[in-house]
Amino acid sequence: MRMLKKIGSVAAMVAACVVSFPASAAAERAYDPLNLKSSSVLVVDDASGQVLYGKNTDAVVPIASITKLMTAMVTLDAGLPLDEMIEISEEDYDSARGERVRARLAVGTTISREDLLRLALMSSDNRSAAALGRTYPGGLPAFVQAMNAKAYLLGMHDSRFVEPTGLQSANVSSAQDLAKLVRAAHEYPLIRDFSTTPTHAFTINGNFVEHGNTNALVKSGNWEIDVQKTGFIREAGRCLVMYAKLAARPVIIVLLDSVGKYARLADAARIRDWLDPGYDVPEMLTRAERLPHRAPMRLKNAATPKVNRGVNLKVTSTSTRLKGAVTLKVNRGANLKVTSTPTRLKGTVTLKANKAVPLKVTSAATAPRKHVTARVRVAYRSRVG
Repeated sequence: MRMLKKIGSVAAMVAACVVSFPASAAAERAYDPLNLKSSSVLVVDDASGQVLYGKNTDAVVPIASITKLMTAMVTLDAGLPLDEMIEISEEDYDSARGERVRARLAVGTTISREDLLRLALMSSDNRSAAALGRTYPGGLPAFVQAMNAKAYLLGMHDSRFVEPTGLQSANVSSAQDLAKLVRAAHEYPLIRDFSTTPTHAFTINGNFVEHGNTNALVKSGNWEIDVQKTGFIREAGRCLVMYAKLAARPVIIVLLDSVGKYARLADAARIRDWLDPGYDVPEMLTRAERLPHRAPMRLKNAATPKVNRGVNLKVTSTSTRLKGAVTLKVNRGANLKVTSTPTRLKGTVTLKANKAVPLKVTSAATAPRKHVTARVRVAYRSRVG
């Protein structure tokens, strides 16, 4: 009986959510029956081309490591030898500087182009993607030009690429463009294989090193995913694109700007639950989604409002457990340090903490400018893909 009710509910919701492509933003915001947490969503039946669900599908936003699908296509289109050994250079290191997790290759590492592709797609490794762009005929400028030319040929008119990793927020696209990107990537057997490999043991500098997939749905084993890519930088939020079979139907899913570590996975599960009568959202995932989306942290150094270029500032606290509400603004070039990890800032940044207590913001410059008492909100995002 429950199954019959669910099938009826699915049919009604599909009828309600089918929109023209592209749908107007106002119409999309007016009705959101799935209550998805991602800011921009597109679900397309690839067999019929029918848009099943859309929300802010034409919003042009940073796409983080979703960029690497384009990086892989441009590399494979060039027909470069996949067994060619490539040495990771300082240039590749500089392109990935500032990330915490997704750089797995030290400068001087020698690795095949094939393994660079696999690491970029499976583990979202940024130095791998940077090396693929650097070793393209004509170098990085020619690679970026090829990325934008490919986007134009695919009809991705909202998209612009400036580098191959996705670390720069100037790599932008829309959900409707990314559906085209995923559809095109699905035509490449190696992209299907590499992006959906759960784990793989690489030989790096003579050692066997195992790396895993950044998409937990791939590692779960109960999804039929042909192509996927995750992405995250703080400007983009958490992103996920997939080409998956849902109730034997080929579906393209685009989820952009999800807030929280598990929101994009929970959104994907809700979409599957909606379209697949035999699937239920795992309780573990719904519980995880309700957890605080940023872990408590200790603030040691930070930036203060309205400081000049290059001025370093420090936040001192009466407690290591902080929470509350203030946004600290800095000019281009000011430095922010959180738990002793330097981060370059441009524009407005909100810092996180854990329990409401006052903060005193003082200048670390030779001539301190002012003292500010403030409260800090959970809002800092680490820069990983």
